[in-house]
Amino acid sequence: VQLQASGGGLVQAGGSLRLSCAASARTFSNYAIGWFRQAPGKGREFVARITWRGGITYYADSVEGRFTISRDNSKNTVYLQMNSLKPEDTAVYYCAAKISANYDYWGQGTQVTVSS
Repeated sequence: VQLQASGGGLVQAGGSLRLSCAASARTFSNYAIGWFRQAPGKGREFVARITWRGGITYYADSVEGRFTISRDNSKNTVYLQMNSLKPEDTAVYYCAAKISANYDYWGQGTQVTVSS
């Protein structure tokens, strides 16, 4: 499984960005996709997750109500819509896939920078 994250950039506080995570696997219906982020000098942090089949979503408290994770099965793509961005959202964002307990597949990161 290969994952390709894109959509990062520079935005002012209060702005929006949409990240995309495109997956290469033909049979992706058993995977859950998660978004994580890592800010400079900090550890990797869970942001959001979606199950592929049921579309059940989970969010970190820090992004609940501002970020929305969704998927397009026809395009094998998961999106992370980020609204009301804050400077503390600045990080490298990664998408990852798992079929069981652990995330086994990771994409390269995409940089999100929010200026104050």
